[in-house]
Amino acid sequence: MADIVHFKSSERVFEPYGSPADKASISRLVGPELSRSMGAGIARFDDCSIAWTVLYDELIVTLEGTFRLRVGDAVYECSPGDVLWVPENTPLHYEGDGATVFYALSPVDWKARAEKARND
Repeated sequence: MADIVHFKSSERVFEPYGSPADKASISRLVGPELSRSMGAGIARFDDCSIAWTVLYDELIVTLEGTFRLRVGDAVYECSPGDVLWVPENTPLHYEGDGATVFYALSPVDWKARAEKARND
């Protein structure tokens, strides 16, 4: 069995995510180095729209601010405590106004799988 890992908020490190770099950031907590099945982290979005197609199933929990997920013409506006389920291969835009979210995703090795699929 793996060891318990305590991710203290005072030790959390955020990296720029998307463009412009000062409008969104991410703190990756659980990745392939810790888990064979799931990934997780914290992300921040403020006055931005980050386009992405998820290559994994994703669960998003809004912690602070207003988080929006734009999928085509649909907009899911979330307040603290709201939860979204996003299925794999969904093209979307992550947006927010002072938003902080927790995310969990599966499979954790989505990036390696996508690279392998491109090379096959």
